[in-house]
Amino acid sequence: MINILLNTNSKEPLFMQIKEQIKQHILTGKLVEGDALPSMRLLAKELKISVITTKRAYEDLEQEGYVVSAVGKGTFVAGQQPHVLIEWQMRELENDLEKIILSAKKLGLKKQDIIELLDVYYEEDM
Repeated sequence: MINILLNTNSKEPLFMQIKEQIKQHILTGKLVEGDALPSMRLLAKELKISVITTKRAYEDLEQEGYVVSAVGKGTFVAGQQPHVLIEWQMRELENDLEKIILSAKKLGLKKQDIIELLDVYYEEDM
């Protein structure tokens, strides 16, 4: 069973939380090509949510190319070329960076302030 934690207090919809966590498992190699995902019903039961919610997450993952579904067989992690995985990770990073820049601008931070913050965090051992 893959580890998915839902935050019911979050503004992010449950299906998005599921989708993003499965994507992270794929991008970090915790799930690899051919790995079976739990059935929609089993995942819904484990997370104590609606099957419609898990169905939506799985459908989005399939549309984005992360998983493939076979009727009567299940849902599996799609085969990914290393350069495709890197491209996906870059896209995720760019999306995160865009959110950070928008938040910084709302706070009135200047580009130089963000660069200084980036330098500090980049030099830290994480």
